[in-house]
Amino acid sequence: MAATLCSKLLPKQGWLPLTQSVRHGSKAVTRHRKPLHIQKQKLLAVTQYIPPAREFPPGAYPSQTKHVQEDNDLTLLMKRELKKLFEDCKMIAVVQNSSSSAEDMMTLRHRLYKHNITVKFFPNKVVRSFLSDSIYCNMGPLFVGPTVMFVSKEPKVKEMLTTLRGSPQMTLLGACVDNTLLSAQGIVSYSKLPSMTVIQGEVVSGLSMLTSHTAYLLQRHPAHLSQLLQQYIKQQSSDGSAEAAPKAEEAT
Repeated sequence: MAATLCSKLLPKQGWLPLTQSVRHGSKAVTRHRKPLHIQKQKLLAVTQYIPPAREFPPGAYPSQTKHVQEDNDLTLLMKRELKKLFEDCKMIAVVQNSSSSAEDMMTLRHRLYKHNITVKFFPNKVVRSFLSDSIYCNMGPLFVGPTVMFVSKEPKVKEMLTTLRGSPQMTLLGACVDNTLLSAQGIVSYSKLPSMTVIQGEVVSGLSMLTSHTAYLLQRHPAHLSQLLQQYIKQQSSDGSAEAAPKAEEAT
């Protein structure tokens, strides 16, 4: 009975192992593709279909040619005015106007005019176009948004900063003072420098002190030498009189 049960549970082929190793061999290639004849290759190359170039709708890609737009008469007039402004003025400051009313702007212009500082308005596009071809091209990034220019023939930096303190809606961005580009912090540092009159006075006093000291040194040695010679003569005369007195006593 046990033998019959085992024969039913086991397969007829016999006992199979748990793992089997399968050997994978390389497949034998029996058919190779024959190369085409040279004439057939030439015929296929000549008769190969070449599709036409795809045409894109106009405006799909930007044109490679740059269209140079000529300036109109008003733009040329503004550029000439800007050129004259940069040549005549020693201080050109760029200030951002943050929603300042017309009344506040009029009051600010009146306060600045007392110090011979003028307020100028120019379109940013025209200013950047002018600066791109000039030596002041580094001022171009300052002209973004609503901007105003404060110009003066003399560097009135301290007066300008004092006037701007009463207008919080006006923000100083930078300035060109004596052909030198300064940031907002650089303008504040420039305002703390002494005036040109004070510097000239200090230079003159320093030079005069040096000349007086040089003259004193040149006169000191001859005066000292004359004093030494006078003292030497007095000593010689006193010694000579002292020696003549004993000789006169001996003669008597």
